[in-house]
Formats: sequence, structure tokens, C-alpha cells
Amino acid sequence: MTRVFNFSAGPATLPESVLLQAQAEMLDWNGVGASIVEISHRSADFIAVAAAAEADLRALVGIPDDYAVLFLSGGATTQQALLALNFAAPGETVDYVVTGHWGKTAIKQVKPYAKVNIAADGEPGGFRDIPARDSWRLTPGAAYVHITANETIHGVEFRGTPEVGAVPLFADFSSSIASEPIDVSKYGVIYAGAQKNLGPVGVAVVIIRRDLLERAGQPRADIFDYRSHAERDSMLNTPPTWNWYLAGLVFKWMLAQGGVEEFARRSAIKSKLVYGAIDASGGFYRNEVVPAARSRMNIPYFLPDETLTARFVAESKAAGLIALKGHKAVGGIRASLYNALPVEGAQALVDFMRDFQRRNG
Repeated sequence: MTRVFNFSAGPATLPESVLLQAQAEMLDWNGVGASIVEISHRSADFIAVAAAAEADLRALVGIPDDYAVLFLSGGATTQQALLALNFAAPGETVDYVVTGHWGKTAIKQVKPYAKVNIAADGEPGGFRDIPARDSWRLTPGAAYVHITANETIHGVEFRGTPEVGAVPLFADFSSSIASEPIDVSKYGVIYAGAQKNLGPVGVAVVIIRRDLLERAGQPRADIFDYRSHAERDSMLNTPPTWNWYLAGLVFKWMLAQGGVEEFARRSAIKSKLVYGAIDASGGFYRNEVVPAARSRMNIPYFLPDETLTARFVAESKAAGLIALKGHKAVGGIRASLYNALPVEGAQALVDFMRDFQRRNG
């Protein structure tokens, strides 16, 4: 078996040791004589798995006790719709700062349920920068302010937490959670699809300041009520048990590796390697994001023409570097450098980039 370096933006690479453990436990988990995907989510065995995963995530990210942690199906896009249903009264205004494709998607999900104010929009500038904080047009008394912490397609990342006053700040952290320390207490809600930094596709993590659960929100079915999920420890219905279990293994791996401080160190090394190769290429490779807003997680870049781009994708795949084709919305190349991608993967990409330029520049 040959493992390649996987630069997919999601579903993304997972730690090999985690996959091997899951493989070994697939038929007989923990000596029960059955797979983890076969036992009841209400059994003492699985409840222990779920409790350990929550405790490990709290330790990893630094989640205070006054925050609920939910493990839910539906991914981040579903949570985007549920935010308004749970936290905005009918007709109430919600503020959105749009810094890329996923910020626009978040607005699409919430529009049926709330009055949306686009407080700042990076699209006129091609989503190459974060709009300056003093240019934001926030609504006094808004239900919440929403940002996308890292844009996987356009490669723009908030470096630090913006100040928004007394209005709670909600953030989509799908592609950067647990990649560096964050002060959770500065946010009202943090949500993330697991399939980039936290585990497999199929489960989302939602971190909610408990006082916000007291909001009436809007009429909604019980299954769409965060309060009901919190009261039942994310087991209001049958949860995605396999995905939850596998995410828990990733949390343990990350803690054993040194936690978010260590992954912040590795992220800095990996992103510096790739951006360094781009910037030193004399224009052969081009990243259009303002340096101060460049993402550590997702690096989009462009070659001189589409023929070279197609050749780069084909030859890199043959060299054991997969999933480097850019998103269809922007084209080009995209390298996703999530936590489970080792530094050696970034170095292998840089070596290939330099060799490709030598042969084609």
C-alpha cells in the first residue's frame, strides 16, 4: 500500500494512525464482539465514546463550561440555516461579513428566516482581502454578527477575532478550527463541519454559549432546536455514530501530538513553505490574496495558462500529490494544508512546484 499526500479541501486527509486503529477495531470494537457502527447509540459503551469525544474536544479547543457542545449531522451548511431559526426572532436583523464563497452560502441559507444586513463584502475586490473593520456597517441590536473564519475556496483567513461589541459573534470555523489557539469566550457560536481538521465527513460540531439557548428564536420542529439537542447530549435522534467515533480518535491524536499550539507551529511551517515557493517563482505561480489575509489552511494559486494548469494537476497526481485542482468557482490550483497533512507533504509539494517550473517556465 502506498499512501499519497492528500491536499483535498474536504473530505480531507486523516491521520494514518487513526485510520489504522479504526480498521483494526472495525469488526470487534473494544471487545464487544461487534463493530462500533452496529451498537446502539444509547448503549453505555457508545455513550462513553461520546462523552470522551466531548471532553477531548473541550480540552483541545479550550471550551469553557458555560458552552454546550453538540455533535450533529447535516454539516456546516445545515447549521447556517439553524442559526437564524434558533437565535433570531421573526423579522430580526442579522449581520453578515462576506469574505468568500462560503460567506455567500451562509447568507443563502439564512435569508428565508431573517432580515440579512451585509455589513461588509469582499466581493468587489475579488475576495482578496478582509474588509477593514472600520468599514463594517453593523446593525445596532442585531441578533448576531456572522463571519467565516477561513474561506476554503478564496484562501482568505481572519487573523484574530474581530470586535463587534455586545452583539454575539457567530463563526464558521469549518476549515481552521483547532489549527491554532482561539479564545472561545469571544464567540457566541462556533460551528464546523468535521471533514477538514476534526475528522470525517458526516458530523458537525456546534459550540454554543449556553445563555443563547434561552432565546426563543422562531417556530421550528424539535429536531431543528439546539436546546433539545443540548438537553439530550446530541442524541435527540440517532446520531452519525461512526463519524462521531472517528472524530473522537482524531481528537485524541491531536492532543497526543501536542494540541493546537503544536498544530499552529506546523501550520506556520507548511504555509510558509508553499507561499515562499509561490512568491519566489517570479510570477510563474501567482497567489492574489493580500499577504496579511492569506489563509494558512487553503492556498489557491495560478499558473500562466490553463494548459500548464492541467499539466500540473496530472503530473502532481502521478507524483503522489493528489487533489490539487482548484475549485471550479476560481480555477487554478489549491493546496489544503490541514492538521493531518504532515510538513513533509508541504515540502514534497514545494519540491514538485520548483521542478515543474524548471521544466515548463
